[in-house]
Amino acid sequence: MRSHDAAERKTRRPDPSPAPFRSGAWMRILLVEDEIEFAATLRGALERELFVVDHVDRLDLAREAVLSYAYDLVLLDRTLPDGDGLSLIADLRADHPGLPIIVLSARGDVLDRVAGLDQGADDYLKKPFALDEMFARIRAVKRRPTDLHIEEIHVGALVFDVANEEATVAGIRLDLPRREVRVLATLVKRRGRTVLRESLEQAVYGFDDEVQSNTLDSHVSRLRRKLTEAGADVEIHPIRGVGYLLRAAS
Repeated sequence: MRSHDAAERKTRRPDPSPAPFRSGAWMRILLVEDEIEFAATLRGALERELFVVDHVDRLDLAREAVLSYAYDLVLLDRTLPDGDGLSLIADLRADHPGLPIIVLSARGDVLDRVAGLDQGADDYLKKPFALDEMFARIRAVKRRPTDLHIEEIHVGALVFDVANEEATVAGIRLDLPRREVRVLATLVKRRGRTVLRESLEQAVYGFDDEVQSNTLDSHVSRLRRKLTEAGADVEIHPIRGVGYLLRAAS
């Protein structure tokens, strides 16, 4: 079965130039895939859409990753060096019942697809596939009401759309780079409370990213300046040696 899986993967790579994802929602994605070139193609396409992608090639590493980071989506291969990827789904469902899971596998006959869906996968995509189709499947699972809770958070004059991770002031959308949006999202959701540096770094960076000691502070400084210039009436206070706190300006 393994040789068949590998052969299927080598027959056709996903189209490297998909249509734009067309979504304002940022996501952190866990990609569980042991075929290196295939994983690199998927990761590159996802990162071009400004998603943070953490890639692991074994089930044990996937289990460690979900204990350390909060994911918005899992893309899961089946035939992995240490077992069937479907065995991971029960573990994920136990602790993260609303986490969308899409299985990506060359094992795509009816019985295989039924097994994946019965195990709890939200979707099952047979390899080879076009990246446009993968992105469409991602959009579909992210639209499900059990996954998205539409909410706006108001702090000072700032309005933050949680579903689309967009910030506005007086109806005008703030044009923020992805990482500044992630900093703001994390602070806004815990407004009035101190957010640890470690929590902010986990929200902003993938675990393969090289992060300098002052990189987070630079993001916060630029974000603070833009919020002030926009008249957001919020303050971001540094808590020395601990993290940051966002609250309405006094």
